This record gives sequence, C-alpha cells and structure tokens, in this order.
Amino acid sequence: MNFADTQLRNRPLFLAPMEDVTDASFRFICKQYGVDMMYTEFVSADGLIRDAYKTRLKLNISDQERPIGIQIYGHIPEALLEAAQMAAQVRPEVIDINFGCPMNKIAQRGAGSGWLRDPQGMVDITRRLVQEVDIPVTVKTRLGWDEQSIIIEDLAEALQDVGIAAITIHGRTKTQMYKGEANWEPIGAVKRNPRIKIPVIGNGDIKTPRQAKDAFDQYGVDGIMIGRASFGHPWLFREIRHFLDTGEELPSMSVTERVALAKMHLAKSIEVKGERVGVLEMRRHLSCYFKSLTDFKPVRLKLVTEDNPEEIFRLLDFIDKKWGGN
Repeated sequence: MNFADTQLRNRPLFLAPMEDVTDASFRFICKQYGVDMMYTEFVSADGLIRDAYKTRLKLNISDQERPIGIQIYGHIPEALLEAAQMAAQVRPEVIDINFGCPMNKIAQRGAGSGWLRDPQGMVDITRRLVQEVDIPVTVKTRLGWDEQSIIIEDLAEALQDVGIAAITIHGRTKTQMYKGEANWEPIGAVKRNPRIKIPVIGNGDIKTPRQAKDAFDQYGVDGIMIGRASFGHPWLFREIRHFLDTGEELPSMSVTERVALAKMHLAKSIEVKGERVGVLEMRRHLSCYFKSLTDFKPVRLKLVTEDNPEEIFRLLDFIDKKWGGN
C-alpha cells in the first residue's frame, strides 16, 4: 500500500495517536510487535507556537520509529498552519490534522471534532496546510457531529479534492464520544465511492484479530488504525498480523512474556524521560499488563505507588514467580 510517499505492506496496521499513551516508550514497544506506522501523542498547535516545553518534546522522533506521523490539533487556522510548519521541520512521514478528538475541552473550543460543525472551515484550513507544508498532509476525523449530520462521504471527497494524502475515519460521531459500537458502514461507503482515490484507514472497536480481518474483508479499507485496544495489549498488532497472514490465532501471551515486556517498557520509559517521570508515567501501563490475573489487587497497588525502579523490577520478578505458570 502506498501511504502518502511511504510504501507500506498490504493491509497495514496503524497505531492511533493517544494523549499520555503513545509516547516514545510505548511507540518503541509497539514497534517490537509489528505495527506498520505510528503517530505521536496529540500536539497542541497553541502549545507549539508558544514554545511550551512539554509540547516541543512530543516532536522528538527517532529514525527507528519511522514511518511516523505527527498529529496536530487546534481551532485557530493561523496557529495550525504555523504549528504544522514547525512539526514538518523534524521530517515526519506525514502531518496529520486532528479533526476527530471528541473530548469536550477540545471540541467545544472548535478544535478536534469541533471542526465537524464547520466542514467548510475544515476544508479551507486543510487546503492551506497542503499548499504551505512541504510534506504530505493527512486527516483523522469522525462520521459527523451527531447522528443527524453524518457528512463523512461528502467531506472525504472535499478533503481529497484539496490534496490530502489519506484519510482516517473513526466510526462514531462526536456526540457518541466512545460509547456504543463503532459504525463501519459509512467508512465502507467512503471506500466504495468511485471518486475516492486516496487510502481510507478505518478506526474504531478493533479489539481482536478476527475483527481486524472482518474489517478488511467487509469494508475494503486500505488499513486499520488501533487505539484504545492497544493500551495494555501492544502485542495485539502481532496477533492481528499473524491471523491476517495465516488465518490462525496465536496463543495468549504468557505472564512470563508480559513480565519481560513490562521490564523492557519500564527501562525504555526511564531512558527516555528520566527515573522520576519515567516511573510515574509507566504506572498506567504496568497495571494494565496484568489486569487479567486473579488476586492481583495488592500487587497492583504496589506497582502503581512504588517510586523506586529497582523495587518495581523486583515486583515484576515476583509476578513472574507467582503467576508465571498461568
């Protein structure tokens, strides 16, 4: 599959941008498990042009992560344009415009999926970015603002016409947030539209290898983007790829394998962010890696409160010893 100027393998898998999740250490882990293309955390246009330190850090990408996209969001066209030009300086494979985040603190300001109330404005600012940014521009969005305004097919045509390289569609409206089931029918309609020539990436509720295969088979999408289902389960990419290639499901990942993964992730987080921040930001991941274990609550509490990395590594060894036979 040709995605922007990047050649990806057939039926590629994408890691969705997720705030406080898809940092460099999590991207490193997902890369080990076969994801085809990844995205940074959301990059605030306002924060970037104000030179906010934490926002600038999100532009730090390595060659080992490529191909990678930087996703920007904002509600002021001039700020979006300036931020896109700044992000382009680190030469990601694409600049992706976030027209899909449904969180009220973002959407109610007119950013993210808030743009769905102004589709002409979406098209206009996208045209400017395509014309004035010297790398491919892509878009991630939703079906519409609500069930009464499913505009995605016309919107995809208009965005293609101003030059985007690809579109990712989440199968919900803004007002749905993440509730209910994702509706892939409109995504399939965009892909079947004879006017649409750019790659169409589907997103929403892909949690198993079989669901991924069904999405490719039923809706004809060019790729699948996975977000929340990869949190605590980054090996999902390996499971999906194996199923797509062989039709067989891999056995469940053992506790011993998950302990090794947690150690690798923790070490990478500390390497990237330093001991204090690296440990703090790993807590959300560590508990999720072992959430299926029985009688795990006391150990989980220690994992998410311990500050000393050496003690966390000892706790992980204890988990392996106690539950590793499961």
